[in-house]
Amino acid sequence: MRGLTARQRQVLLLAAAGHTSEQAGRQLGIHRATVDRHLGETYRLLDARDRTHAVVLAIYHGHITLADITAIAANQTQEHAA
Repeated sequence: MRGLTARQRQVLLLAAAGHTSEQAGRQLGIHRATVDRHLGETYRLLDARDRTHAVVLAIYHGHITLADITAIAANQTQEHAA
């Protein structure tokens, strides 16, 4: 299995942390359709059916970690508190 690109990993981490495609696009400075394209390619690479399946497979194969997801979620919580 090929590895994920840095951008695919970023998009998948934001999705794992609960961001919509629109929110992830705003955070990364890209269009929602571009986020969806990255997610689609990620699903294909991981042979995943949907976001949740892609996240589980990415964790299983070591592409992302729970610590990565937790860090994004913690940052998100701090931004909302400010």
